[in-house]
Amino acid sequence: MTGRRNTLSPRLAYALAAGVIGLSLFASVTPSPLYRSYSVLWHFSSLTLTLVYATYAFGVLVTLLLAGSVSDDVGRRPVLLVSLATLGVSTLLYMAASSPAWLFAARGIQGLATGAALSAASAALLDLHPRRDAAAVGLANGTVSAGGLGLGGLASAALVELGWAPRVLPYALLLVLFAIAFAGAYAMPEPVRERRPLRLRLERPGVPAAVRRPFALAALAVLASWSIGGLFFSLGPELASELFHSTNEVVSASGIALLAGAAVGGQLLTARAPTWLAAVSGSLALAAGVGIIVAAAALGSGTAYLVGSLVGGAGFGAAFLGGLRALGAAIPPPQRAAVMAAFYLVAYASLSVPAVLAGVVVTHVPLETTFEIFGTAVAAVALAVAAEAWRSRPRRLLVAGELARAEA
Repeated sequence: MTGRRNTLSPRLAYALAAGVIGLSLFASVTPSPLYRSYSVLWHFSSLTLTLVYATYAFGVLVTLLLAGSVSDDVGRRPVLLVSLATLGVSTLLYMAASSPAWLFAARGIQGLATGAALSAASAALLDLHPRRDAAAVGLANGTVSAGGLGLGGLASAALVELGWAPRVLPYALLLVLFAIAFAGAYAMPEPVRERRPLRLRLERPGVPAAVRRPFALAALAVLASWSIGGLFFSLGPELASELFHSTNEVVSASGIALLAGAAVGGQLLTARAPTWLAAVSGSLALAAGVGIIVAAAALGSGTAYLVGSLVGGAGFGAAFLGGLRALGAAIPPPQRAAVMAAFYLVAYASLSVPAVLAGVVVTHVPLETTFEIFGTAVAAVALAVAAEAWRSRPRRLLVAGELARAEA
């Protein structure tokens, strides 16, 4: 089944699957530093900008609904090859863009391909880990996701600031990275042993009964964390520009980079903590960070904005990883891609719907007020997640607490 062309070792194939996840999210934020340039060039509003951004997320959702479990049938490798090739096509559309319509097309195709890449690569991580360690896989998935988001925004901003072909150079870098990933996917061994013919069908989001409880916690955690992510990636650069009184794209991307970097740190710090504890502590930190960002928007403080990004990012990472680890440990092997597709369905709904609503609201109220409204809502959800994670802690901890109270 591996054939002569499949030369990657399982260790390298595992690294490739992780790299595809990181690269997909790296690509998802590459256009962000260019949105201001596009809006000036083609004279469109913040609402149009937000809809362009949301088109990507809705493209991901469509793929997850129609083809989220396809790699369980046809194999991980074919899905990765097709999705990476399609991501390359979307990148060429960005490079050729001459109007907002091109951006909508590029963003939609990118979303469709990203949904397939994420579900197949996430499932491949579980397939290829030598010990099938769900905790290690969850940590790898979470760190490359957050790292890809941070590096994508920062690298694109730096290339835009170079001033040479700013609407081409970031995408040229993407094309090179996609070509490398495509070559790696072509050479990787296929981890799915029993393959079936391709079947495209509308799938209702659903998970096996044994996975429903950990899935619910993971879904709540990703709802809280990715909602603030969606707000940051669509309107964060504009807020940073106002707070720092700067048009420098690296400065504008500073909040996104700090949020993502802190998310990686938060995941590494809680990697060995019980999943419920990571979810509780992460959600509380996320709520605190969002509260600081809301205050920063109201007070016009760039320093508070960076502090809030740091605290909220650490909470983002810990909460996301806590839920993902619990979910990964419970997924039956034949349903890995399907369950991960359902997980990313929740994630991208959380990423897109608040961003679209914020884009509508910001046309009627100031940007700072928009952040206050949506930030307060996200903080409330994060506190609800913390409470739910606390209630879901192992029964033996509850019993120990009751005994301690009785002895007192």
